Amino acid sequence: MQRRHFMAQVGLIAASAAVGMAAMPAHAQADKFPTRPIRLVIGYTAGGSTDIPFRVLADNASKILGQPVIVENKPGAGGVLPAQMMQTTAPDGYTLAQVAMPVYRLPYIQKISWDPVKDLSYVINLAGYSFGLVVPADSPIKTMQDYIAYARANPGKLTYGSPGSMTTLHLTMEDLALRQNVQFSHVPYKGNSESMQALLGGHVMSVADTPAWAQYVESGKLRLLSTWGDKRSARFPNVPTLKELGMGIVQTSPFGLVAPKGTDPAIVKKLHDAFKQAMEMPNYRESLAKFDMEPYYMNSTQYTAFAADTVKRERAIIEKLGLNKPQ
Repeated sequence: MQRRHFMAQVGLIAASAAVGMAAMPAHAQADKFPTRPIRLVIGYTAGGSTDIPFRVLADNASKILGQPVIVENKPGAGGVLPAQMMQTTAPDGYTLAQVAMPVYRLPYIQKISWDPVKDLSYVINLAGYSFGLVVPADSPIKTMQDYIAYARANPGKLTYGSPGSMTTLHLTMEDLALRQNVQFSHVPYKGNSESMQALLGGHVMSVADTPAWAQYVESGKLRLLSTWGDKRSARFPNVPTLKELGMGIVQTSPFGLVAPKGTDPAIVKKLHDAFKQAMEMPNYRESLAKFDMEPYYMNSTQYTAFAADTVKRERAIIEKLGLNKPQ
C-alpha cells in the first residue's frame, strides 16, 4: 500500500510538472532554451563538402548554446529529406534541418502536402556551394568544348554523375545540354563521396558536383573542365567558368537552416544568433574554403523572402526543361 501511494504521488508530481511547463510563458521557455542536445539533419553523405563544414559549424554552435549540436546525415532524394522530416517534427527548436535548393522544386515535380515556404521556419542562410565539372586526368576530353563536341558526336553516351535526380547539379547539366543541343546520360548518386569513387573507378565519364573533387584535381587524378560561378575560382584560377565560355549559365546554390513551422520566434532568434556567431568563427570559414565555398549570410527575414522568390524561379526552370509533374 505504501508503495502504491508513493507511485501515485510520483505520478501527481510528474503531471503537475508537465502542466507547469505547458503553462510556462513562451518567453520563459525560450529563456531556458536549450536544455538538451539539438539535432541538426543534413541531406548529404558523411565526409563530403556539405558534411564537413556542418560538423565544424555544429561544434562551434555547441560551445555557444551550451548543449551538444549533433549532425545527422539523411542522404538521398536530392537532399530534400531533412526538410520533409520537419513536417512531422515537434516545433520546439531541438531538431533543425539543412534546406538545399531541390526543396524549392518539390511542388513542381511531385505531389506534396506541404509548402516549402509556409511550412518551414527559416532560421539562417549559411553559405553557397561552388560547382564544377570534372573528368579523369587520362580522359581524352581536355576542355568544355571537347566535352560538348563528344556529346554531339555520341548522343546519350557521355555519362555524368551528380548527387541525385532533380538536384541543382542535375538540372544545370540538363539546361546546358538543352542550350547546346546535345544529350548527356545522367547517373544519380546519394552524395559526392559516392560519385567521386564512381568517377575514379571508371563507372562514369564525368561528375558535376561541389568541390569534393578539389583534392583529386590538385593531386592530378582528375581534370576540372569548368566552374559555374560568376567569376573564376580563387583556388582554380586557370579554369574557365561556363559564363565566360559563352554557355550562358551561372549557378550557385545557397543553403541554410530551418526549424519546423510554429517554432517559437524567440527560439528561432536564439538559434539564429548562435549560428550567426558560429559561422563567423575562422574555423568555419576555413572548412568552407577547403571546398572553394564562402559564407553567405541571410537573416531569418531575408532567408524567408529568398525562399519565396526561389520557388517562383525554380518553377520557370522546371517548365523550361519539361520536367514538371503531369497534371
